[in-house]
Amino acid sequence: MDYSQTVKAAAVQLSPVLHSQSGTMEKVLNAIEDAAKEGVQLIVFPETFVPYYPYFSFVLPPVLMGKAHMQLYEEAVEIPGPVTEAVSHAARKHQMVIVLGVNERDKGSLYNAQLIFDATGECLLKRRKLTPTYHERMVWGQGDGSGLQVCETAVGRVGALACWEHYNPLARYSLMAAHEQIHCGQFPGSMVGDIFGEQTEVTMRHHALESGCFVVNSTGWLTPEQIAMIAPNEALQKVLRGGCYTAIISPEGVHLCEPIRSGEGMAIATLDFSLITKRKRMMDSVGHYARPDLLQLKLKQSPYSVVDPGVDSGVASVISSDFVSSNSAKIPSSSSLFPSSSSSSPSSSSSPSSSFSDEDTSVASSEPFIPPLNTPTQTYA
Repeated sequence: MDYSQTVKAAAVQLSPVLHSQSGTMEKVLNAIEDAAKEGVQLIVFPETFVPYYPYFSFVLPPVLMGKAHMQLYEEAVEIPGPVTEAVSHAARKHQMVIVLGVNERDKGSLYNAQLIFDATGECLLKRRKLTPTYHERMVWGQGDGSGLQVCETAVGRVGALACWEHYNPLARYSLMAAHEQIHCGQFPGSMVGDIFGEQTEVTMRHHALESGCFVVNSTGWLTPEQIAMIAPNEALQKVLRGGCYTAIISPEGVHLCEPIRSGEGMAIATLDFSLITKRKRMMDSVGHYARPDLLQLKLKQSPYSVVDPGVDSGVASVISSDFVSSNSAKIPSSSSLFPSSSSSSPSSSSSPSSSFSDEDTSVASSEPFIPPLNTPTQTYA
């Protein structure tokens, strides 16, 4: 891994266009264009930014949220599809790595998905939030361990988690063990009040210190008009304000630019990878500071399936290639929507079997296992 390079990164804080996939995508593409003019090589957008985060589920009781939920289904993102095609084109055009949060629609279910596009335009990773938080469980299905991967990109080794996944120390450790150099965090913003933004700051600065990596964190933002639209009841509008923290943090836990806590904007900073070595020479939590003889992470990276093929080939045949591809953590690069500009590109996705090198097996392990539904994706060995 190269620890001598520098990378220019951007974290975007934007308001979505409610109830409009196309409107929000226009803002995404405009932000990419603006970032390209600043020489940005990596850009990170908020959690499920396309078409918009389901704020309605936080203020409406389940019996009243049917209409809003149906609207989200109509505007959600199919993968692959027009949204991924447009982002792929923008990444290739500007030679930029793009991390985008979307509401993914897979047949009859919605998922909180994170997409990582390399500078070639190839989509290296599609992962789903492991456990939707509180109100989100009325909206999204669960993810699995197949997406707990770090991708080798044009700007280094990039990992991503969404919102309160950062409170799952085992999920974070799986990315740390894969030696992420840049961690991309995504939060909804405009929720709960200032305390949510303060908690997010503590969480993300701690991860930078513990992982010894850079953190590029992006949150969304709602305008006063949007808040009134989502929550006509004025008593509930206060819970859709504050909570924003868009920032770029060094491996030493230091802000590399002024965080954005309100309004729209773009935090931009240069990442000097020598700071990773400076931090890890003192504290490498997956290396010289680890104690694998005492504590280890057991990681199951096989995707969930509603069908267990077992040993009967006849049973296995009912799993169509369409189902397998739609649940794969990595979208096949052979898709016409994700062409590589050059076959000689150094960037490639980490497969489950290659996420950890031989030297990493002392701190983390994976095994080919399809867990039954409701089985935890990580356990201590």
